[in-house]
Amino acid sequence: MKSINTDKAPAAIGPYSQAIKAGHLVFVSGQLPIDPSTGAFAEGGIKELTRQSLTNMKHILSEAGYKMSDVVKTTVFLTDMADFAEMNEVYAEFFSNPFPARSAVAIKTLPKDARVEIECIASEK
Repeated sequence: MKSINTDKAPAAIGPYSQAIKAGHLVFVSGQLPIDPSTGAFAEGGIKELTRQSLTNMKHILSEAGYKMSDVVKTTVFLTDMADFAEMNEVYAEFFSNPFPARSAVAIKTLPKDARVEIECIASEK
């Protein structure tokens, strides 16, 4: 296993890695919508928050030598399923056909009271 870390995404806020490369797979930890340059959540609504989470993911994948097109599975955590349509709109900007498999779940709370968190698994082609 190899730990993947980049300054272009927020540092881990606990005892975990931004991502782990194991064989041909990269497992990216859940990304909150934190702007690494400010340490604060991206400003705006769920669209801007989703965009920041996915941008963080993209930077981590890039550090590992992967692209968003290498993502095979994502999990999206939302604190309000009413945000699903707007999240999905931005999500579609980051992925193209064939789209990765995905789960989207509503949960009660997220770390730092975030509204969205997204994790993924990527594979070499």
